[in-house]
Amino acid sequence: MKIISYNVNGIRAAMTKGLVEWLEAAQPDVLCIQETKAMQEQVDTKPFEELGYHIYWHAAEKKGYSGVAIFSKIKPNHVQIGTGIDYIDREGRVLRLDFDNVSVISLYLPSGTNIDRLDFKLQFCEDFKDYIKELKISHPNIVICGDYNICHEAIDIHDPIRNAKISGFLPEERAWLDGFMKSGFIDTFRHLNKEPHNYSWWSYRANARNNNKGWRIDYCLAAEPLKDKIQRALILPEAKHSDHCPVLVEIK
Repeated sequence: MKIISYNVNGIRAAMTKGLVEWLEAAQPDVLCIQETKAMQEQVDTKPFEELGYHIYWHAAEKKGYSGVAIFSKIKPNHVQIGTGIDYIDREGRVLRLDFDNVSVISLYLPSGTNIDRLDFKLQFCEDFKDYIKELKISHPNIVICGDYNICHEAIDIHDPIRNAKISGFLPEERAWLDGFMKSGFIDTFRHLNKEPHNYSWWSYRANARNNNKGWRIDYCLAAEPLKDKIQRALILPEAKHSDHCPVLVEIK
């Protein structure tokens, strides 16, 4: 199963930049999308359906904000919209598809750019961790793909010293992500790739992308039972429909 995760930063804008054509070339079995910024009825999904994808959507209540989706060539056995945690689900941040041997989640974890949202983010992190801990009892083979809005280690950010007090690289955020991984998840990219200077998001400012001054905040985390089934894990920076780029994992 080839899974790609992509924060498109507005799916309608990304479609005007060639998202459909890119998807036709990339051919993932499952595409996890974050930051759709649209209700499903606001998007012409026919081009994706013509490529053979079943479309699943979880929009935020607030229009033009947040939202996740999953496009799958394989029809799932079950679709779970949201977590059952009201304040999380109002923002359209978690969507799960269950297949025969694996469950795939599209996750859009909040950013913490101001103090109110940082508190919200940290609460979200704890509640999401508890949700996944419970879910793993019945669904041990989970792949959680998405924009976590956190860099894990210094290798995952272009300037760890200057960004040490910026949300996305705060000690408490990094500690949460580290603990989440150690609770039974593998960072599939780092599992197979140890090299620095691999990022998935770049600021629109100061020509950051061309200078590769980025952050790796998009992950495909696979549950421990899937460890020996991870075949490939890549970042795809040549795709330029967003300030993020796609990340890929192939599970046998």
